[in-house]
Amino acid sequence: MKYAYLLIDFFTISVPFIYSFHPKLNFYKTWKAFFPAVFLTGMMFLIWDVYFTSLGVWGFNPDYLIGLKVGNMPIEEILFFFCIPYACVFTFHCLDLFIKKPIPLRIEKILTPLLILICVLMSILYRNHIYPAATFLLLAAVLTLSRYILKIGWLPKFYIIYTVLLFPFLIVNGLLTGTGLDAPIVWYDNNQIIGFRILSIPIEDVFYGMALILVNLLIYKHLLSRRSAAQ
Repeated sequence: MKYAYLLIDFFTISVPFIYSFHPKLNFYKTWKAFFPAVFLTGMMFLIWDVYFTSLGVWGFNPDYLIGLKVGNMPIEEILFFFCIPYACVFTFHCLDLFIKKPIPLRIEKILTPLLILICVLMSILYRNHIYPAATFLLLAAVLTLSRYILKIGWLPKFYIIYTVLLFPFLIVNGLLTGTGLDAPIVWYDNNQIIGFRILSIPIEDVFYGMALILVNLLIYKHLLSRRSAAQ
């Protein structure tokens, strides 16, 4: 029981780490871009995590933790911001090599502003619930940055790959929020969330995850392009 969260972190990253050295993938060759990206993103989201934990928006069940903390953060939660992005960026790296036909650009041109609009409206609608309000506003800002300021060209692929990632997301986040367990590893204050769940997962986590992975990818891809230009 004490190792439950730690084991989830471990099994999330184990297969992607092993296959990072596959000669057709060579993800390890991008580590010089990945590690700064995951560190910078992790620091931003950990500040968010520490604050929301202090407010009691969510918390951690000590029955599933080894007991080692940094401040008010269990070490497992800190590792989460390395293990999950590693698995997701690795998946993006792999699928990016094989997906030749992303969603058409004309669809992305409709989808992105529609997502931004929905996020802004949801943030306003749930302005008295701090987690959805902050999450939807963050995702709207990241999508706006990606599409209209940085004008990245890989958003169509990102939408496809993030949809694929939702399947392992349901397993990992489902376990963390209590699916199949006697109690959740990570609990949420029902007064601070919308209340709609997928299995045991608050719906906000889907959008939080999108923002987390997109920020990781923005920094990662930028550093990769800088390294390529310097060579």
